[in-house]
Amino acid sequence: MTTHHSLYSQIPATDRLLREPLIHSAVERFGHTATVEMLRLLQDEARRHIQAENALPGWCVAWEQELEQRLVDKGQSALRPVINLTGTVLHTNLGRAQQAEEAVDAVTQAMRSPVTLEYDLDGAGRGHRDRALADLLCQLTGAEDACIVNNNAAAVLLMLAATASGKEVVVSRGELVEIGGAFRIPDVMRQAGCTLHEVGTTNRTHAKDYRAAVNENTALLMKVHTSNYHIEGFTKAVEEAELAAIGQELNVPVVADLGSGSLVDLSQYGLPKEPMVQEMIAAGVSLVSFSGDKLLGGPQAGIIVGKRELIAKLQQHPLKRACVPIK
Repeated sequence: MTTHHSLYSQIPATDRLLREPLIHSAVERFGHTATVEMLRLLQDEARRHIQAENALPGWCVAWEQELEQRLVDKGQSALRPVINLTGTVLHTNLGRAQQAEEAVDAVTQAMRSPVTLEYDLDGAGRGHRDRALADLLCQLTGAEDACIVNNNAAAVLLMLAATASGKEVVVSRGELVEIGGAFRIPDVMRQAGCTLHEVGTTNRTHAKDYRAAVNENTALLMKVHTSNYHIEGFTKAVEEAELAAIGQELNVPVVADLGSGSLVDLSQYGLPKEPMVQEMIAAGVSLVSFSGDKLLGGPQAGIIVGKRELIAKLQQHPLKRACVPIK
């Protein structure tokens, strides 16, 4: 059996490898530092392989070719174009919504020159980066005001932290969802400083369950759209309009996490109907959060629309600054 020592001695030294013509060519293409770092990585990898297998890796017969292939692979962008054949139109792992050409042109322009991101030309002073978008969102949804953050997870966290920290949030047991990345509603509530008050059961929750749960420490009634699963059979859920009426009666704000959200009735295109943001606002829901990068077709963002006094609380909360969207 070949000893480890004799195998280690077959690993070429860095200076010897750098004298090889093909490796010298790699230095010219990829730079001296990148080439030397990759050679050292390959040497370490060969040593670990000897330790584990008592043999050299197969590629050790062609260091030059292995080095070049590794450097080429490393130089490729992590974001590579693919063809989406998954059957999921808006795949969250494949970049989500594609952007309209007009949006791409606008982003290019904004990245190439200074823009009035947070500057009010009319007032000649600091402006607010949410303002232009907030006005458009209010026109589209009928909401009184809007707040924009970097994704809908941040929107839910901010919404809860700014309006219910230290108090209870009532939500149906059947809506305590987990989405991709282990984002769980109960975990978000704890992080926001809220106390989760579950009502109903997994398959059936009634209006009376919400009514019975409200007490002097209740801050919010919450609806979560279960977009990634569906329960059929013996079921019962309280719709947003009915819950909003209960909230108004008991003087408790109602908030809704719509997830992907929609501003268009998808059923007209032969697709299953999704809850529409403007329907939630019209029904009296106090705050509605949704994503900007899914059904809305925009860049990654979390959007919250609703009552002016509640949006003001969100804007003033310290988390808002930590969750601002990119320009």
